[in-house]
Amino acid sequence: MQSAARRSAPKPSLQTVLLIAVLSIVWGSTWWVIRICLEEQPPLSSAAVRFVIAGLAMAAVTPMLRKRENAPPPPTWLWVVCGLTNFAGGYGILYIAETVVPSGIAAVLWAIFPLLMAGSAVCFLGERLTARQWLGFGVSFAGIVAVFYGDLGGIPEDGSAYAWLLLGSPVIAAIGTTLVKKYGSASSSVVLNRNGMLLGAVLLLAAAFVREDPLAMTWTTRVTIATIGLAVFGTTMTFGIYFWLLRTAPASMLALITYITPVFAMVLATIVGDGQHGTSEWVGAGFVVLGITLVVRK
Repeated sequence: MQSAARRSAPKPSLQTVLLIAVLSIVWGSTWWVIRICLEEQPPLSSAAVRFVIAGLAMAAVTPMLRKRENAPPPPTWLWVVCGLTNFAGGYGILYIAETVVPSGIAAVLWAIFPLLMAGSAVCFLGERLTARQWLGFGVSFAGIVAVFYGDLGGIPEDGSAYAWLLLGSPVIAAIGTTLVKKYGSASSSVVLNRNGMLLGAVLLLAAAFVREDPLAMTWTTRVTIATIGLAVFGTTMTFGIYFWLLRTAPASMLALITYITPVFAMVLATIVGDGQHGTSEWVGAGFVVLGITLVVRK
């Protein structure tokens, strides 16, 4: 019976495969594009502008997407938490950390997010881990140790604190995502993202005015294109595709994004010369991806 069910399972469509490829490439490249912006702009200001544009773009398409979603709006407290954690907190920390941490290393360190979600599912969502998943946690932890054992992509010795700081970004994002999964599964994901993005943009902008001078930011052609690309393609478009795939694509196919993104980011960073990736960094990245595969693969 089980083998027959497997044989009869429909193959993913070409459209699904192409969209997953697009997400993997775009999200894998955003780490380097962030570094382009940070070459000329302060971190909080750069993140704020990105989410102002992304939030306004999301607000523009929300009426059209809401007609297809047919779900009630989320409770106010939930999208506030989402704005505080997934957008303002998570990305604020990420942008500050990437002023020092190379893009490939940042992507590998942030890749612990699905592991954190698996752990939170056990603690708060009533799920259980198999022996293979526990092994995956151990393998990924060994990968993180290997990355820190190296020179973290060639950053100065006193820059390791920024790598530790970066690990706080997926932790904060996992807190928000866990609450969304537990209390918002029946709510509108479109409204949740629109409201969360706009609140995150406001909070990041407020922090930028306190800590930096957003009005004095430089806007070269390169940075302008990078910022708009991050906002429109790296945020609004990708999240729209991802939430559509959540409803239509097999979970095993979506998991490919988790495996491919950090590897693509490392390869791209090597090609463009963003950081120095030695044996420890590549071994660590491989262990992290292998561990994630063991944890999230069904």
